[in-house]
Amino acid sequence: MQLKLLPTTEQADALLRTMERFNAACDALAVVAFANRCANKVELQKLAYHDIRRDFGLGAQMTVRAIAKVVEVYKRDKDIQPTFRPHSAIVYDQRILSWKGSDRVSILTNDGRQIMPWVCGAYQHAQLDRVRGQADLIYRDGKFFLYVTIDVGDVPEGNPVEYLGVDLGRCNIAADNDGETFCGAHNASLRRRHARLRRKLQRKGTKSAKRLLRARRRKEARFASDLNHRISNQIVRKAKDTGRGIAVEDLLHIRTRTTVRKPQRRAHHSWAFAQLRSFLTYKSALTGIPLVAVDPRNTSRTCPECGCIDKKNRPTRDRFQCIECGHAGPSDTTAARNISRLGSRHAAERRAV
Repeated sequence: MQLKLLPTTEQADALLRTMERFNAACDALAVVAFANRCANKVELQKLAYHDIRRDFGLGAQMTVRAIAKVVEVYKRDKDIQPTFRPHSAIVYDQRILSWKGSDRVSILTNDGRQIMPWVCGAYQHAQLDRVRGQADLIYRDGKFFLYVTIDVGDVPEGNPVEYLGVDLGRCNIAADNDGETFCGAHNASLRRRHARLRRKLQRKGTKSAKRLLRARRRKEARFASDLNHRISNQIVRKAKDTGRGIAVEDLLHIRTRTTVRKPQRRAHHSWAFAQLRSFLTYKSALTGIPLVAVDPRNTSRTCPECGCIDKKNRPTRDRFQCIECGHAGPSDTTAARNISRLGSRHAAERRAV
């Protein structure tokens, strides 16, 4: 959950200095971890704790958090020595961050404890009693944010018989077996416009163009995230209102398993289906709706009426027409019907076990 900090100028300077000192310490720790091939937090603490405290002036718990951060990053790939940006995140725990009422937070800096106000939306404010564990201090676009962990509890998962099939794609981001499609042509035109503007700035290559490219990258990421949030909310709400589960295609490693023509590469590689899948997963868990991932093979070539599987069943990208029984319809919603059927079959097999 994201909270926006409102520090004074002096507090903001203290936070920046702390962040720079913390990440400089992380760089020094990464050298030690890489040289000693040490990916164990306790062992790295034995090797470098006292030197880091002496050389960088960090407090005891701040040093421990720096060691934990380095170990976590180094474990991902032990063949590479990690490096840390001066303003990358600091991880705070309950010993160095505490909440003061409903609108203040006490946070440790190299200049001592600082109490500063924060703001958030109404939804986030209602979740404050669920705040647990660690918080990440983020510096972005000249502003400070706290990303805090909340505990939403376990919601009992239902056991529906039917599943809402959801087909994911590049033109229509999602389509369900009820015949509803989500964000098709309008979204595609916006993405093409973003790509044209990005290409124009890349060709210019000036310092200001590069600055605008960084801002545009963040804008595009926010656009995609907002779009995926809205689509996943609609899908989960529909499944909940109709008493169904959700069935999606298992598209893990889809980019390495499929090839496209050169003009389609941009759309293929900017397709944020993994984010949409993750949003569907956690939103369905919050409401107790089971979500299953099914094998995507032949879901767009199979006739949902007679079961005929053939490439010729799709004369065009958008049209499905069975060569055996003549059933016809939009290709995306036809695929979603097959996904729904596979989801229901998966649920039946699980109940039988």
